[in-house]
Amino acid sequence: MDFDQVIGKVPNHPKPGILFFDVMPMFRDPAALDAAISRIVEWARPRKVDVVIGAESRGFILGGAVAQHLGAGFVTARKPGKLPGATVSREYALEYGTDRLEVQADAIRPGQRVLIHDDLLATGGTGAAKIELVESLGGIVVGTAFVVELTFLGGRERLTPHEVFSLVKYHSDAVPA
Repeated sequence: MDFDQVIGKVPNHPKPGILFFDVMPMFRDPAALDAAISRIVEWARPRKVDVVIGAESRGFILGGAVAQHLGAGFVTARKPGKLPGATVSREYALEYGTDRLEVQADAIRPGQRVLIHDDLLATGGTGAAKIELVESLGGIVVGTAFVVELTFLGGRERLTPHEVFSLVKYHSDAVPA
């Protein structure tokens, strides 16, 4: 499967000068969706994953399916105030400001092997926040898996020493010809 062919490239979104890599067309294509789940599961299976954690909201789409195929649980990392009960949270940097993710305090037990998942790896802020959340609860991060990786933004380095898997890598934000 050539995932590049089913990932949209939207110039000037959400603002002028930004090329937005849109995974939604891939999710609408049953063959591409199946291939994406299969490839991530194939990579993750040897890591003996107990729990997959996905961030709001596109990280929920493949994250739950990957967890089900691995026979693992699924945990949501959400925006503040969306989860009931006791939560733990981490703030992370955005291009222009900060944001915060929360997980339920009992979502991950000490020693559980956790796969971090999201649709896109850019600067690594969201991924690093999820790693910190997992480790604060005593979980063991066994890897990180993404649909798209924007290599020119350096997110992979921010997730070191954790292994990073991505289905497709883009080395520039130039609009394709």
